[in-house]
Amino acid sequence: MVSFDVVSLFPKVPVDDSLSLLSHHFTDDILALFKLVLTSTYLYVNEQYFEQTYGVALGSPLSPVIANFCMENFEERALNQANLKPTCWYRYVDDTFLIWPHGKASLTNFLEHLNGLRKNIQFTMEIEENGRLPFLDIDIHKKKHGSLGHKVHCKPTHINLYLHQLSHHHPANKHSVLSSLIHRARALRDQDSLPQELDFLTTVFKQNGYSNRQTERAMKPYRQTPEPEKPTSTAYIPYSNNTYGRLSRMLAKHNIMIVALPYRKIASYLPSVKDAIGLRTPGIYRIPCECGTIYIGHSGRSIHLRIKEH
Repeated sequence: MVSFDVVSLFPKVPVDDSLSLLSHHFTDDILALFKLVLTSTYLYVNEQYFEQTYGVALGSPLSPVIANFCMENFEERALNQANLKPTCWYRYVDDTFLIWPHGKASLTNFLEHLNGLRKNIQFTMEIEENGRLPFLDIDIHKKKHGSLGHKVHCKPTHINLYLHQLSHHHPANKHSVLSSLIHRARALRDQDSLPQELDFLTTVFKQNGYSNRQTERAMKPYRQTPEPEKPTSTAYIPYSNNTYGRLSRMLAKHNIMIVALPYRKIASYLPSVKDAIGLRTPGIYRIPCECGTIYIGHSGRSIHLRIKEH
């Protein structure tokens, strides 16, 4: 078992080649929109503007789609041109799992083949140890009879600390911690190792202050309930142990849904570490005058500078 990982995929995606591939699937007007988004990435650092000249932007919702689209074309060419091919090849964006039946010596040649196709697309490789290989959040391991098993993978630094039961949060938030971890175990564990994982989670929940009753409630299979009546309005109220429950019951009688707001965290009181752009961007501006009239203009330079000129 082997896993491949692309080094810094998003900044290495070739935009020109991606647009060329997209041209085979979309009309010119849609392609123009793709080009606008992919070639207009700007950064503002230390009162200076920078343009990203290669790759796709980190954090853009379009970037994973384009990166995956580009990798589909890359892996198709790579496998077609390889002398020796893996038994299976499964990829999730920049992480790939494969089974290599031709020995470790030829595996190194296969890695060199992948890294030689594109200068910017380079892979790192991890080989199984003691019949186990971590891939994403899954620990894939060999069973005695030769098949593969899978269970939840936790890093050695993981200390099993989650939202504590005594923390000042809405009970639904605490219940979601338990239910999401149980759902994760059932989704990633095979049937042989699932009971062991659920017993382990029960111990972890106790360490985080949850009772057996809360754990048993989270363990129960999800049952879809009838859709409630649509609320007439929504109220957003800071969560408080003493008043939130009573207010929610009172408002529910009038078909008003209540949403718990968390208290402000320390980070919200601290200044942002990013440079504030403010009026230092081009755009349309509107300036009221003392005489009662309004001046509206458009500037390709910073609005802050244009207002100074006025």
